[in-house]
Amino acid sequence: MQYVNAWRTVAAATGGADRGAAEDGVRLAYRSAGLEEPAHIIWVDSPRAAVEVVEKLSGAGRSVREEVRTRPWAAERRRMYDELGPAGWSALWSATGAQLWETTAALAERIRAGVVAELATRPEDESAIRLVLLDAVLGQHDAAWLAAFDGRGDRLTGLSEVARNAGWWWPFEHTVVISERPEVLHRDEAGRLDRGDGPALAYRDGFALHAWRGMPVPVEFLEGLASLTPDRIRAEENAELRRVMLEYYGYDRYLAESGAEPVHRDETGILWRIPMEGDEDVVMVEVVNSTPEPDGTHRTYWLRVPPRIRTAKEGVAWTFGLEGEVYAPVHQT
Repeated sequence: MQYVNAWRTVAAATGGADRGAAEDGVRLAYRSAGLEEPAHIIWVDSPRAAVEVVEKLSGAGRSVREEVRTRPWAAERRRMYDELGPAGWSALWSATGAQLWETTAALAERIRAGVVAELATRPEDESAIRLVLLDAVLGQHDAAWLAAFDGRGDRLTGLSEVARNAGWWWPFEHTVVISERPEVLHRDEAGRLDRGDGPALAYRDGFALHAWRGMPVPVEFLEGLASLTPDRIRAEENAELRRVMLEYYGYDRYLAESGAEPVHRDETGILWRIPMEGDEDVVMVEVVNSTPEPDGTHRTYWLRVPPRIRTAKEGVAWTFGLEGEVYAPVHQT
């Protein structure tokens, strides 16, 4: 677990790279692969800037990603698989790399998509840009698989040192292009990009991704969240953006300010329904905590439930994984 936590920190690291340490890692990775050290190392501020530089490189030679990254990884995986056996390898991966894989892979794909969106001015440009991106070694975003091998040999030490100290990098015979880490990274509890008042991911040169709970959103959309009204929310034609608006605005506030009427009430609470044109209704149960707060007040909660719910009791029961007819609490807390 110590390795997992350390590599989780690496994957989320922001701020300036340690260029000296990263360059030492690059040279070690080349030597470990049986290659001559690169003659030139070019630093850029973001993966977007790296793609622009790579596309214009002259005299860099061919890509050596296969020798530097792919083959060493495959060899180490085979060694560990042979040493531990199928069950042992599966257990190792589950306890290490698998803990980081989903969030780091998703973040890397979002960065690729953002670079393509900014640089592909024509649809026919997309393939060439994606090919350049596939030549990258992901540095800090290779944290998942590097965590699985940490402490189990030194063949991947060079790659690990680059990852600990820098972002994505492109290895060629004579030249390496290497990116700084992001300056800003905001994620929610599920590890998704998430920020309502600025970029969720940003590099020093201005390359940035905007997202709300993982969903990509335009920057101008975020700028308008502070001035939302119920009318503006209802007028939004994009169902996904409308859901973002509701989450940001607050379902309870929307209900109070939109003049919504309850559709059912019983001893468990009040059921509210918000019709959404072109999307499923938003259905909420309003419940009051029976245990008083320290100041003696009782806190109100709003629980979102599926649109099929028809009664407050059925909605509360659904939050406990029960059917309405069997939900009969003997004590509320």
